[in-house]
Amino acid sequence: MISNIEREFEAIADTWSPRVVADVNGQCVKLAKLKGEFVWHDHADEDELFFVVKGELTIRYRDREDAVLSAGDLHVVPKGVQHNPIAQDECWVMLFEPAETKHTGDVIVEGTKSAAQQRAHLQTETLQSNDA
Repeated sequence: MISNIEREFEAIADTWSPRVVADVNGQCVKLAKLKGEFVWHDHADEDELFFVVKGELTIRYRDREDAVLSAGDLHVVPKGVQHNPIAQDECWVMLFEPAETKHTGDVIVEGTKSAAQQRAHLQTETLQSNDA
């Protein structure tokens, strides 16, 4: 399977709604468009890597200095550390995290997407490929 990052980002309609684009050794590669403030959360058992493709992102922490990222920057949020991503303008990010990682941790908000929802388009693409 070949994916084009720009086309994958164009397919994302909603902000804060990760889209799984690949699976690698139990890790998910996810893309998301971010804008505004998200929600304070943590991932008790998983680190989370943010790579900024376009725009700027601030990751706020309760117990340490904020991480301010620009296009081309990456940052790892350690497991168990509360954080809150904020993007003043639309920001495109690539995330690397274990497949079981919940994107809002144990916090449930209106925009929380299950792992199945984050990868639903992959099921559709597989069905279309099998029908061809």
